[in-house]
Amino acid sequence: MTKVASISAVFPCYNDETTIGSLVDDVHAALAPLVDDVEVIVVNDGSADDSASVLDKLAEERPWLQVIHHETNGGYGKALLSGFAAAQNEWIFYTDGDAQYDASEAALFVPLATAEIDVVQGYKIGRGDSWYRKLIGRFYHHVVKLLFNLHVRDTDCDFRMFRRQLLVDRPLTSTTGVICVEMMRSFDRAGARFVEFPVHHYFRPSGKSQFFRLPAIARSAVQLMELWWHMVIRGR
Repeated sequence: MTKVASISAVFPCYNDETTIGSLVDDVHAALAPLVDDVEVIVVNDGSADDSASVLDKLAEERPWLQVIHHETNGGYGKALLSGFAAAQNEWIFYTDGDAQYDASEAALFVPLATAEIDVVQGYKIGRGDSWYRKLIGRFYHHVVKLLFNLHVRDTDCDFRMFRRQLLVDRPLTSTTGVICVEMMRSFDRAGARFVEFPVHHYFRPSGKSQFFRLPAIARSAVQLMELWWHMVIRGR
């Protein structure tokens, strides 16, 4: 088994002033004893709350923390693209900034990242959401699994660790939430070797999801079909 030498932990942040600080500290505290080099990158995607000042203050006292500010909200995918582009280490771990996942569980992924594995993919133990969000989430998962011929058990689980080289070889382009589907399809087509592991998922402690609204769902459906056309039908 080859030891993981370095990890870049990436968090997209949009109006997450109440949660992002604890996530930053939790992931670093969890990974630092296991890995020689840990950097944490937070992308503030044009937050309208006090996230920017919270992050800047955190960075003053944490040399391992890099904060990237978007002047305006560019979307989930754009935030991830900025974070991934800034990552310098061998492995990239990412999860959301709203604390629906326990960032310290990233430590559970490190032993799974062996020489024979390229992607450590989480899947939710239950789902900390209302019943209709659970229903929409499962429907979305089965649709993208069928359309994109994906084999992971929880495409919608944004708790992943993967080799940075996968992005170097096949750069991602989506600036919206469908970047997760693009990522899974791209990794699969590249022949990446997956291992899956259960992670906890909790009710959102504050704020509101930007996805579970009818206009956002409609936009996502259009973007998903555009991605399907380019990646599956045209074979990009």
